[in-house]
Amino acid sequence: MFQMLLRRPMLPLLALPLLLAPVPLPAQPGSGPYVVAESGRSFGRLQDAVDAIGEGEGTIRVAPGYHRDCAVQTAGRITFVAVEPGRAIFDGVACEGKAALVLRGAGARVDGLVFQNMRVPDGNGAGIRLEKSDLDVVNSLFRGSEEGILTADDPAATLTIDRSTFSRLGRCDRGLSCAHSVYTGAYGRVAVTRTRFEKGNGGHYLKTRAARVDINDNSFDDTQGKATNYMIDLPAGSTGRVVNNLLVQGRDKENHSALIAVAAEARDNPSRGLVIEGNRASIPQDIGRKSVFVADWSGEALAIGPNELGPGLVRFEKR
Repeated sequence: MFQMLLRRPMLPLLALPLLLAPVPLPAQPGSGPYVVAESGRSFGRLQDAVDAIGEGEGTIRVAPGYHRDCAVQTAGRITFVAVEPGRAIFDGVACEGKAALVLRGAGARVDGLVFQNMRVPDGNGAGIRLEKSDLDVVNSLFRGSEEGILTADDPAATLTIDRSTFSRLGRCDRGLSCAHSVYTGAYGRVAVTRTRFEKGNGGHYLKTRAARVDINDNSFDDTQGKATNYMIDLPAGSTGRVVNNLLVQGRDKENHSALIAVAAEARDNPSRGLVIEGNRASIPQDIGRKSVFVADWSGEALAIGPNELGPGLVRFEKR
């Protein structure tokens, strides 16, 4: 069963081989790697491009290459888009000790960018720190950092992630709070679709305190994970759906007791009617342990439909 599940075709990923040979940044006089599409003005610093948009709406086109740069958005609606998807790489520089992009404006979209090697003193170095408002992330790659995306609370806002990859993220060490591949606060809605999670370095793959979730058609491949925990953690409870996902638990676990956890920390949100169906899940067959597909602390009636579970997986457990 375990090998059969791994034959599922991989989700669409970025053209990763192209990342090995990025195009050099433009060098001609008066040019810069960040262009505000509406005005045609180019900037040498990402923050200057963000500030040029100000309280308006605009698109910043990011040139191919390695960008050791970061920015804080405090107003306006901004789209950050790679000129060539997968070849505009933000590498190792975090603003405010938080992330490459710190977003607290009126809304943002990130398209085709790569974020890597983000580390900060508090252990939560992220590609994106979302502090308020809506954010759409598409066709982007987060890798080799402490965290991919980390948010504050905004019950009126929505985070959507589509066709993206989260690889070699998370940590639980140094006596600090754990970091996760994606960790959202109390957002109104979180939707994650057609996205791959893999090779976690600790913590959970997807942890969200959102009141409503749509986690659909993703792969959670923990076969090369190290000291990881749950694949999907809804620690405050949630409604919505977790459907059509592939979940493969690995061998090296800090906590192997469950793949999906509901309300393990609090019952801030209702969970009645949360739909969990159409998923395929497995654990290593020769490891001599069992695990639970859905562990529930909410005490509410979840809508657990048909799921394809490998040997050693218990369908449901009330905790």
